[in-house]
Amino acid sequence: MKVAVVFNEVNPEIYQSQKVRTKDLDFKPVFGIGENNPISEYEYMAKSLTKAGYEAYTLNIMDNLQLFIKDYEKNKPDVVFNLVELFKDQPRLETSFTGILELLGIAYTGAPPMALGTCQNKTLTKRILSSLSIRTPRYKIIKNMERSFRLGLRYPLIVKPALEDASVGIDDNAIVYNVDTLKKRVEYVFNSFNQPALVEEFILGRELNAAVFGDKDPKVLPISEIDFSNMPENLHPIVSFQAKWDPKHEAFHKTIPICPAQLPDKTRAEAESMALQCFRIVGCRDYARIDMRLSKEDNKLYVLEVNPNPDLQEDAGFMRSAKHAGYSYKKTLKMIVDFAYERKLSAAGNQRSIKS
Repeated sequence: MKVAVVFNEVNPEIYQSQKVRTKDLDFKPVFGIGENNPISEYEYMAKSLTKAGYEAYTLNIMDNLQLFIKDYEKNKPDVVFNLVELFKDQPRLETSFTGILELLGIAYTGAPPMALGTCQNKTLTKRILSSLSIRTPRYKIIKNMERSFRLGLRYPLIVKPALEDASVGIDDNAIVYNVDTLKKRVEYVFNSFNQPALVEEFILGRELNAAVFGDKDPKVLPISEIDFSNMPENLHPIVSFQAKWDPKHEAFHKTIPICPAQLPDKTRAEAESMALQCFRIVGCRDYARIDMRLSKEDNKLYVLEVNPNPDLQEDAGFMRSAKHAGYSYKKTLKMIVDFAYERKLSAAGNQRSIKS
């Protein structure tokens, strides 16, 4: 079977290694401080799939759909391992790429367009989940500076761009404690991202990540926890953009993953049930991650976000949970490809049945 690992990096040269010396930092790093290089990760994924028995290769479409079309006509991959998360520097267009794959009848891994679009719209996701009695933090959406900022929410609040993912737009200043700082942060979101601001009550407590794996019969993998106990007092206990992606930032080294999380059986069962409900409700498939908080105040679980295409690097959260479930990196990638290929075979069988 031939597998194309497809991604979209317009300027891959920016990932050229930049040496950072530990002595230049004003804190002691816990993890490595080399720059993240997704290109290397994509190549490693293809090599892992080759070791799993597939004919795998990488393809960078570089904002040019013709590159993908020409490659598909030439190589005829059986499955596209879809890692395209934005197009023309616009995350919302990731749904368009999967839509093209759907129209062309090309088998691909991961979530379909509807699920991707739903999850990227944080407000829509919250409305859907709330309508089905799945608990999320209380919130308001702000679309302009003329409205009243007396929101009826309890401080502290967290302010996020309403249409971004991967912690984009979330830094230490995203937590606000009064109307003045709320206005400043909302204005920052408007000016920086040109989109509405989602304002939520900040849930102080334990942060949990529930990875869901599968298609027709998805399972919840061992739940991870993000340990903030070593976070310095000048930084908030959140997974900010810096904590997630910047190895030169202290927050990156003070958000420590623990897997499996030590949870009471009842809490774990509830988290697993909520994760599966979220996965199915928004239409995820193959793999996803549901982020939650276990409130310190009322000991209840709150769903923060549904991530339909979490990072699949070997040391990332989803793969960490898979490893603790007994799946190697190679096996996990192979199973994701197999889920997509089985859908292709099933669709072909259905077409034959209709014609007959």
